[in-house]
Amino acid sequence: MGAQWKQAGREANAQKRGQMVVKLVREIMVAAKLGGADPDSNARLAAAVEKARKGSVTRDTIERAIKKGAGLTEEKIVFELCTYEGFGPHKVPVIVECLTENRNRTAPEIRNIFKVGSLGQPGSVGFFFNHLGVVEATHTDANRDAESDAIEAGAQEIEALEAEEVPEGQKGARFLTEIKDLDHVSKALKAAGWNVIASEIRYIAKSFTDVEGNARKEVTDFLNALDDHDDVHRVYAALKKARVGIRARSVTISNRS
Repeated sequence: MGAQWKQAGREANAQKRGQMVVKLVREIMVAAKLGGADPDSNARLAAAVEKARKGSVTRDTIERAIKKGAGLTEEKIVFELCTYEGFGPHKVPVIVECLTENRNRTAPEIRNIFKVGSLGQPGSVGFFFNHLGVVEATHTDANRDAESDAIEAGAQEIEALEAEEVPEGQKGARFLTEIKDLDHVSKALKAAGWNVIASEIRYIAKSFTDVEGNARKEVTDFLNALDDHDDVHRVYAALKKARVGIRARSVTISNRS
């Protein structure tokens, strides 16, 4: 019989790898469409390209995505940003952002994920979140005064990045700003010597649901099921930070607790 489960595992990993590349490429195309093809003047694009490189997306693929998104080829970008809201298991508020070529296909599929097993429930949860610009950046000077740079750049709030996101011996910070100021803040921080690793609009939870044990597994399984959908771009959940680590990929879990 042989170890057929190993082949199945390899195929599953290849599929998830393909899904990740698709999502990284879509972000590049959208960033280029919104802000142009030059990463030096488009902070969102620069961050998307850097994330794709870290995800081992090939240079040719990145360059094609930039050209397509910026309208420099005959191909037209037709992705539409759709947002869905609802409660996950144990009443955890969730917002899902999708980039889709067919809203009529995506909407019922996302609703079905919410409904499967009565784990989730579609509904309005936007009032549980703030819609803000977010810049994540690192600085080679571990003693850099991030608060002063935040004030100079025009950011509204600052948080420390998680230790695993910051290279050893450097400083890491997350700068929150009004959406209209995102591009300006990104460029100002870059001019101050910060390496911008993310520059995007996010939903940031105002408060958090504390779920542990088996209940937490139900929530994270639900979030990962959403994240595994091909059209899902980002998932935001008002879930309090776990006391122990959980699986994390592109799911954005607000942890400002």
